[in-house]
Amino acid sequence: MKQLIQSYKTGEMKLEEVPVPQVLPGMVLVRTKTSVISAGTEKMLVELARRSILGKARSRPDLVRKVISTAKKEGLVNTLRKVQSKLENPIPLGYSIAGIVESVGEGIDNFRVGDFVACGGAGYANHAEYNVIPKNLCVRIPGELFEAKKDAAFEESAFTTIGAIALQGVRQANLTLGERVCVIGLGLIGQLTVQLCKANGCKVLGADIDEERIKLAIQLGADNAVHTNNLEEAVKAFTHGMGIDAVIITASARDSQLVSMAGEISRQKGRVVIVGFVGMDIPRDIYYKKELDIRLSMSYGPGRYDVEYEERGHDYPVAYVRWTEQRNMQAFLELLAAQKISVFPLISHRFHFEEILKAYDLILKGSESYMGVVLEYANTPPVRRTIFLNKDRTVASDEIVLGVIGAGNFAKSILLPRFTRRQKVTLQSITSARGISAKAAAEQFGFRECTGSAEEIIKNYFINTVIIATRHNTHGKLVQQAISAGKHVFVEKPLCITKSELEKIIQAYNTFDGKPDKRPILFVGFNRRFSPFVRGIKTVLQERSTPMMATYQINAGFIPKDSWIQHPAEGGGRIIGEVCHFVDTLRFLVGSAVQTVQAACIRGDMTTHVNRDSLSIILTYEDGSVCSIIYHTLGNPEYPKERLEIAADGKLIILTDYCSLEIYSNKRKRIKGKQQKGFDEEIDAFIKAIIGGDSSPIPFGEIVETTEVTFAIHECLNNAEIVRLNLER
Repeated sequence: MKQLIQSYKTGEMKLEEVPVPQVLPGMVLVRTKTSVISAGTEKMLVELARRSILGKARSRPDLVRKVISTAKKEGLVNTLRKVQSKLENPIPLGYSIAGIVESVGEGIDNFRVGDFVACGGAGYANHAEYNVIPKNLCVRIPGELFEAKKDAAFEESAFTTIGAIALQGVRQANLTLGERVCVIGLGLIGQLTVQLCKANGCKVLGADIDEERIKLAIQLGADNAVHTNNLEEAVKAFTHGMGIDAVIITASARDSQLVSMAGEISRQKGRVVIVGFVGMDIPRDIYYKKELDIRLSMSYGPGRYDVEYEERGHDYPVAYVRWTEQRNMQAFLELLAAQKISVFPLISHRFHFEEILKAYDLILKGSESYMGVVLEYANTPPVRRTIFLNKDRTVASDEIVLGVIGAGNFAKSILLPRFTRRQKVTLQSITSARGISAKAAAEQFGFRECTGSAEEIIKNYFINTVIIATRHNTHGKLVQQAISAGKHVFVEKPLCITKSELEKIIQAYNTFDGKPDKRPILFVGFNRRFSPFVRGIKTVLQERSTPMMATYQINAGFIPKDSWIQHPAEGGGRIIGEVCHFVDTLRFLVGSAVQTVQAACIRGDMTTHVNRDSLSIILTYEDGSVCSIIYHTLGNPEYPKERLEIAADGKLIILTDYCSLEIYSNKRKRIKGKQQKGFDEEIDAFIKAIIGGDSSPIPFGEIVETTEVTFAIHECLNNAEIVRLNLER
């Protein structure tokens, strides 16, 4: 399929052939019929991407601070890799479309194939021939609209998301019948706002600096519309000297002049609603003396930016939240169907989708006036799920032929740059949930092809090795499928997030129907055990005669509750998703199986923190060793993230953030250097094992044991008791 993308690094826009995005649970695949360019918002995004690195930094000082903090901890080289990976991410453009449902994901019961729908959401409702949309960002187009407008109904319906933005601003104004409303800014959203206020039984005064827009507002029902310079005088006549009941600002301006103007023309105890992107320096005297109510309108309505609502499909009860963003979208469509508002007069240009670059050229250059710019999509041919990039590449018989599932930041900044530099590795195919990401990664790293699904990777006869770098809830199933297909597997931690998934992986591994000596390698990205620092500690303790005492302290940093990592069914939480790293590192250093697990976490009523993100774990081992893991999110980011202290055989060893190692033995020894967490070494070990026909660098039993320990930690916290591991595996 074709999709418009922009490079955040250079600002260049392209109409690219990319794989169709994957239909995930709770989502629908929509074939786009029409989309609308929201000129104000999208122009701002395009212009930001076209700025220099310095210009981007000036516009986002918050991100600059994060980069500096990361550089202090991880070093300049690693930080630059991460920044480069971010800059290489292509940006999808668009957020308001209409089309036809082509397929539905698991858990969808309110849409079916063939439904005519309007969809919204930046990153979802893109300018693309196919889009995957979460169910709460999708609404069915009323049949009456098609009866009245026929095929043109798709064109009108494509304005639904933009209409929902205008409608939410009107709702925030809390208007009553007969009130006087002023709409400042008569662009696309402003013109829709004028019509919505009229439909609400209000008298409407519009204001803008463009004479054509002023005329259009009057044509669409405004009682009056004037140049902004004449607004104060017009308000006196319009309100008989009383002042405006509610001002809705839909214009865009960097300074706060419009906010000041809104205060000046408002009546005592009036309301000011900010919809547009304007400066927010509120003049206290004006707003204080009139006791004005100032409100911000958050895009399409309640639910916006809430991952539980938008991504996971959890609706708000109508008794408590009458108007969500989805219900706003539906209400706008109903107003269209009832012909209470009209969008046709707002359409200034129509382009075929293939001409989209001309449309943006028009908007960016401003060579002629424009308002609503509509893109029309042809009846697209059957979907191609695999796109070939390097067709002539040959593969040696002893090479690793790599298929990659997942093209997120970790894969692109850590894994793929390293695999790319290794000999005897052929990058065959890559896929991701969004086809745009797969295509960009394929071009960046030189893959032969990109494809639309993990299934295509696993069943590809030429691929003998699979990297799994997707969200945690997909790991278990993908590992099982890849092992059963005879592929070597490198899965980024964790191995899986449920006991049932673990049992299926064990069964697939133990019952592999190929030759026993040809059993594929299963490798989990426990990189720390491969760090030169950890290998050095292992050597020092190799001949120890006493048990080992160790304390591993992790100053983990905060991750909010609504992150996918924290979701039990999606990320599994940080114990399963990250603490597994430290369990594995200690297992490697001790060299003995874990026997018992104890754990306790903090108890607090914090609304932002997860209690189980701050806990203490005690592990005992068969050889008598005892190790503790202190993992918390309550510390200061300036302190090192990881500190490991080990005592055994009269030796004391301290490892700080994988860049400083102190050994107290007969004499003190200190090694300091750049941070080395073992990423290069783990990849070298994985490749060497495959090419050499050896067993996995991490024994399968230890991978299973580490995973079971993380499950046992949760069991300890649930039941407040010691858990003894089943050592018969």
